[in-house]
Amino acid sequence: MLAAIAFVLLPAGLNAAQIDGAYFKESLIVNNTMLKLTGTGLLRYWGFKAYVGALYLEAGCPIDEALSDRAKRIEIQYKRSIKGKDFGSATDKSIAKNIDPATLRHLRPRLDYHNSLYEDVQPGDRYALTYIPGRGTELTLNGEPKGVIEGADFAAALFSIWLGPKPLNKSYKKQILGLN
Repeated sequence: MLAAIAFVLLPAGLNAAQIDGAYFKESLIVNNTMLKLTGTGLLRYWGFKAYVGALYLEAGCPIDEALSDRAKRIEIQYKRSIKGKDFGSATDKSIAKNIDPATLRHLRPRLDYHNSLYEDVQPGDRYALTYIPGRGTELTLNGEPKGVIEGADFAAALFSIWLGPKPLNKSYKKQILGLN
């Protein structure tokens, strides 16, 4: 019943996908680029609901090109409190599983800067990572910009956390790629 009420309370004309009480728009326009919702997912960690998320890819981008130099966005809405300082080590570990050591060393200054931008989150807070070719990857918290990191190589490494050959969670990867 609450889900039905929440759906009715959405602004008229807003197309949204819903997962576990979180709503994600069907499409976004970022920097004059149309991004389409590819899929949504619920990530569980040690049996607990950690977060829900949505992946957006540039309109017309095949999912097998998700890590290429194409516009993309991932939004993550948290179900649990997480300390900002804990994001950096988790980011480093996940990226290291998906790229070679030389690339990791090359990205280290940008990765350290990116990790310094994270803040504590509470349930309901939402981080978004948006990559626009030629501009970089922007991190926002609840819609507030935190910083932009240049480079398609950085974006590919960062998005590999969820979309790489060794993602954080295989089931979550399939969900956000719309493969489930």
